[in-house]
Amino acid sequence: MAKKIATREAYGNALAELGEIDKNIVVLDADLSKSTKTDAFKKKFPERHINMGIAEANMMSTAAGIASCGKTVFASSFAVFAAGRAFEQIRNSICYPKLNVKIGATHAGISVGEDGGSHQAVEDIAIMRALPGMVVLSPCDAEESKQAVFAAAKYDGPVYLRFGRLAVEPVYEEGKCPFELGKGITLREGKDVTVVTTGLMVQESLAAADILKSKGIEAGVIDIHTIKPLDREIIKRAAGATGKIVTVEEHNIFGGLGSAVAEVIAEEAPAKLLRIGLNDEFGKSGTPAALLEEYGLNAEKIAEKIEKFVK
Repeated sequence: MAKKIATREAYGNALAELGEIDKNIVVLDADLSKSTKTDAFKKKFPERHINMGIAEANMMSTAAGIASCGKTVFASSFAVFAAGRAFEQIRNSICYPKLNVKIGATHAGISVGEDGGSHQAVEDIAIMRALPGMVVLSPCDAEESKQAVFAAAKYDGPVYLRFGRLAVEPVYEEGKCPFELGKGITLREGKDVTVVTTGLMVQESLAAADILKSKGIEAGVIDIHTIKPLDREIIKRAAGATGKIVTVEEHNIFGGLGSAVAEVIAEEAPAKLLRIGLNDEFGKSGTPAALLEEYGLNAEKIAEKIEKFVK
């Protein structure tokens, strides 16, 4: 069995590799480099890594200043602090002038576990998606995370990258993720329903599709690593093919992937839609596995909801 790796760890490894190739990369962290895994970059390039302390708003403003001098800056913290505490600075100092700052937001979603609702970002996609010019990436495994980091570095403008704390099963083999910014990936074809998912929920959705298959339901699975700009064409094709779309996300169903997909369906591709995620609620403290079950986000619970939806 392939080794489980957290997407945050893959983020740190990708930054360290990217630093060798691109001497223009600068990394900032808010006193969390061991947790966000940017310490891998720090060990190799201490002169290009700055610990900004527990001051996320100041970190984003500093990132904007460095980016305005022609550097590509990765600014990292936990998602709840990066998207929440530093929102105004991201809006006015990074997005408004469209600066080359990439926000590496780790520990997103309820799979943070025991840290509890105060530290579980379940609204960050909605916040970042609403910002003009912000690209939002949510990779599902180590290989896709690496590709997302490299794509973000090449992209000219602000990018929000969402990573998890939990070690996860690989979906893609090394070097075999067909990552393209703004393009979804069809992992499985299905004739009865299409599951559109992102991040950690890609693995759970694939497992749910296996459960459904044993019950005679063929579910397609689409990995949406780029939530903004969304791949509207892949959604439209899926809506036409099955007429039933289910979105699954480790995020509030309001404003996240489900809302983005609903916009496409309402505007261009009428289909029945079920959104699976947190239903307008905060997380709580518990083990990641217990929380995924509690909020209906493990494979078994997802399969149950989809079976009812299809039948």
